[in-house]
Amino acid sequence: MTSGPTSPDPSANPKWAELAAAAAAVPTIRDLLDADPGRPARSTVSAAGITLDFARQQITPQALAALIELAEKQGVFDRRTAMFAGEHINTTEDRAVLHTALRLPRGARLIVDEVDVVSEVHEVLDLMGNFAKSVRNGKWRGATGKRINAIVNIGIGGSDLGPAMAYQALRDFSKRDMGFHFVSNVDPTDLSEVLRSLDPARTLFVIASKTFSTLETMTNGRAARAWLVSALGEKAVINHFVAVSSNRELVEKFGIDSKNMFGFWDWVGGRYSMDAAIGLSTMIAIGPKAFSQLLAGFHAMDKHFETARADQNLPVIMGLLAVWNRDFLNISTNAVLPYSQYLSRFPAYLQQLTMESNGKRVRLDGTPVTYQTGAIVWGEPGTNGQHSFYQLIHQGTSPVACDIIVIAQSDNPLGDQQNMLIANALAQAAVLARGRTIDEVAADGTSKELAPHKVMPGNRPTSVISAPRLDPFTLGALIALYEHSVFVQGALWGINSFDQWGVELGKKVALGILAVIDGQADMSTVDVATAHSIEVLATQGRA
Repeated sequence: MTSGPTSPDPSANPKWAELAAAAAAVPTIRDLLDADPGRPARSTVSAAGITLDFARQQITPQALAALIELAEKQGVFDRRTAMFAGEHINTTEDRAVLHTALRLPRGARLIVDEVDVVSEVHEVLDLMGNFAKSVRNGKWRGATGKRINAIVNIGIGGSDLGPAMAYQALRDFSKRDMGFHFVSNVDPTDLSEVLRSLDPARTLFVIASKTFSTLETMTNGRAARAWLVSALGEKAVINHFVAVSSNRELVEKFGIDSKNMFGFWDWVGGRYSMDAAIGLSTMIAIGPKAFSQLLAGFHAMDKHFETARADQNLPVIMGLLAVWNRDFLNISTNAVLPYSQYLSRFPAYLQQLTMESNGKRVRLDGTPVTYQTGAIVWGEPGTNGQHSFYQLIHQGTSPVACDIIVIAQSDNPLGDQQNMLIANALAQAAVLARGRTIDEVAADGTSKELAPHKVMPGNRPTSVISAPRLDPFTLGALIALYEHSVFVQGALWGINSFDQWGVELGKKVALGILAVIDGQADMSTVDVATAHSIEVLATQGRA
């Protein structure tokens, strides 16, 4: 089934002009809150254990309703239906987009291209589960008979960011007598620093590459293989390497038994794959039962996104607010600020999810967009960020939209520190939204000369996203919330959120430059600036 490249220009819709006029006249966030004491209650929605409070967004109920109408007219909800049905909405690659199928429960059916994808997914999950159990309980042994105590996931992009983020987020649920490490950078330091403290006889490598040819991943994989072989011999490879891949031939050529190859499908993009075989290291860390809870959280948010009415639908609201901030309030960046140390890698994960998906300049039919698309996503956990970049958010000249993520209960209670953390999160949300006027500063007794320096403009659109506890279910629901928000944005903009051609070109050019550096190609094959840089670096390398 194919969903053709229909991509009507949203800015040509009369609703777009109506929204632009509404944005020009929208009151400040402070005024919106002061004028309507019931706004917070009416601007709070919950699903799958996640609560979204968007009362501090600079938008009126009327503008949000108009955004929902625009989404309807632009076919956003029809495209959602097509995605869940397995239609080929990734038109530039002629593929279905079925990360939601990765978390459908056993026994569900979804036939795509004449294949029951759910049964295939659960076959892989069962293989993963059996393998994870054998590593966790010591049945799987290294070549010398020792138990495995270190897992090294070697990947890049979605094959690294998802597993690394999930391990950090769910570390409280992990097997504590095992170490988990993540290598992605082709910089030799990344792998070398990980291997420095490991025992080859007790280390298991998971090489994650769909094609088993990704340059960075396989370069690190071959280096790890050489390290192991130098210590334990060639025959040890089969006991210490497994693959997440679909290329059986290259996996076996590497020395990995194909029985220890965990596959996935073309209809899963790398940045959407952490709940499939790419999550093997996650499953080993937290166990198959907790991994199934992670999938249940994903699925719960999927069902909510698919069935809830638009004005009560968390991903729809978040996605439409992102479009409002980007296109109508002209805010180019979105800071993700998790007040949870466990979520310290979550902003980096969302950078790829959002910017690789919606960093596009043409619509589905190839025509250029005439409006802004994907925002720049960045962030760090609180309270650390408060002593770093919050100064710019509060008093800088470029407004920043903010997502503040708060977990109500700590798994590591320590005195009053969790309450202190929550107080800081809510304080930042209040100041970002309301600011502090010069009259309020003066009322504190601040001198006239110093007062301007203490004024906070406020009016920074801020959402507070909260959950009772950060467990596997909650993490799955939280990730799916952002996945579907990204979908809503891309569908409204009429772009393809599921390809990444901008990533591919750099890889191709790098291979050409590498050939020049290695003396296998002439300097004339690169541009003059690149040729000059090669010469400079060659000189520095000899210094």
